[in-house]
Amino acid sequence: MLYKNITIKFCFFFFLSYLCSRNLVFVMGKEILSPDYIFESSWEVCNKVGGIYTVLSSRAQTLQNIIKDRIIFIGPDFGSDSPYFAEDATLFKEWVKDSKELSLRVGRWNVPGSPIAILVDFKPFFEQKDIIYTRLWEDFGVDSLHGYGDYDEASMFSYAAGKVVESFYRYYLGADKRVVYHGNEWMTGLGLLYVAKVLPEVATVFTTHATSIGRSIAGNNKPLYEYLFAYNGRQMADELNMQSKHSIELQTAHHVDCFTTVSDITANECRELLDKPVDVVLPNGFENDFVPKSSAFTKKRKAARARLLDVANALLGTDLKDDTLIVSTSGRYEFRNKGIDVFIEAMHRLNADSSLQKPVVAFIEVPGWVGEARQDLVERLEGLKNGQTYDRPLHNPRVTHWLHNLNDDKVLGMMDALGMQNRAEDKVKLIFVPCYLTGNDGIVNLPYYDVVLGNDLCVYPSYYEPWGYTPLEAIAFKVPCITTDLAGFGLWANKVKGSESKIIDGVEVIHRTDYNYSEVADRVKDTVLAYSQFSDSDVKAARSHADRLSKKALWSKFITYYAQAYDIALRKAESRKK
Repeated sequence: MLYKNITIKFCFFFFLSYLCSRNLVFVMGKEILSPDYIFESSWEVCNKVGGIYTVLSSRAQTLQNIIKDRIIFIGPDFGSDSPYFAEDATLFKEWVKDSKELSLRVGRWNVPGSPIAILVDFKPFFEQKDIIYTRLWEDFGVDSLHGYGDYDEASMFSYAAGKVVESFYRYYLGADKRVVYHGNEWMTGLGLLYVAKVLPEVATVFTTHATSIGRSIAGNNKPLYEYLFAYNGRQMADELNMQSKHSIELQTAHHVDCFTTVSDITANECRELLDKPVDVVLPNGFENDFVPKSSAFTKKRKAARARLLDVANALLGTDLKDDTLIVSTSGRYEFRNKGIDVFIEAMHRLNADSSLQKPVVAFIEVPGWVGEARQDLVERLEGLKNGQTYDRPLHNPRVTHWLHNLNDDKVLGMMDALGMQNRAEDKVKLIFVPCYLTGNDGIVNLPYYDVVLGNDLCVYPSYYEPWGYTPLEAIAFKVPCITTDLAGFGLWANKVKGSESKIIDGVEVIHRTDYNYSEVADRVKDTVLAYSQFSDSDVKAARSHADRLSKKALWSKFITYYAQAYDIALRKAESRKK
């Protein structure tokens, strides 16, 4: 891949070019163009609903350090206060006042670096929807007739974001400025195509974090990887009723100046399903500011472990001590794609393994159709605080919050099928925490990062995972983890080591295919078992290696790939000015 060839020297000169406010540098005889302004849009700007929020918000500080207040994020305005956005009426007030066609709020994104964010109300554009879609068909051949669900909402936001770029460019900038417009996921495709049409002097970059059709194939339990070469993207879109999303993603990939994705595995997916090789792979980095240091780290880890064990003991009527091995999996509730099914199977097999000598409590932390916190569990947790003890489990001692679909939930259904009832004699206790861990869920009452900190081992046996932030976050907290080579992060970990990464290295990367489910479950079981038998020195080594690996994925290391993407896009835009 292209990104393999970027050197440290490239990174240095890229930073130097920005820090010195220069527009170009020469690296090994090659002129590298850098933008004066970057606009970047996503449905998740100031809207914390998925993994792309982490990508953009964690990268913001690095970009702010390089091009301060000339990186501008564009997100949807839902008309209510957001804890992630602080309005500042002094920013671009003349433009906001004169932008009659647009309803805007300008301020700061409440993330490290405090970048400028523009929230745009996209709802007024629904009145023009048919006209917008007709032009999209005429100009780029995008099929919007089969759109349903979130297609219209995403498209109107995307169009509004494109109008924001156009308006700002014409008001403040001009052809003498090098400007990049970067959109994330198919939801920004319409706006990218609009800008490509009306502002050919603006360089466009498109990142698909996972192709819509690839995710749909995997989510519909179809084999993806061994048949990838044989799939026709358009044909599969017809079969899976994904015509419009696939169409906008396909045409955007073909018409932007630089098409990117986040991992080698997704690059293969793009080449086969979108008929377009990516120009650059942009691996997802992170900032580790959220990781507590020295004594604060130890204090928080101790507190998190105590809370997790309290929840388990209150629910199960047990007295699990601090030497209990705490294991978890987390992420979106994609039962197969995230490997939740494999995790349950592995814990079932571990419970039956006579070699296991240490008690294990395993948590599944994925948001389901949550109803409310269990009041009987709340009362027991209060009792533990007051010195009470319990020797009997609560009714259904497998779930911390009541679900609206308790009888139809896939996690609980699989546990039922395997006879996993958290009996007193079970060495492995499996607990479902079906809510977002925001710190106020009523039971755990810790934010997600604190919960991760309390784990001994995290498990993410993904089937479909273009990158994978959860394992990266785990190792940042010195928690070794298990993942697969169907995750971009897993491939990267193997690449860093130069061979298959093992748990002693901080990350166990398990080979996964379309068909080796049982083998993967055994590998997860065997790895957890082996880790439970590690000596103190082995645990210390694994945790140290995890920490060291995480620092190789900081944005300061990965921002160089963005430099290459901007350069590619700007060169094409410059050629159109001549």
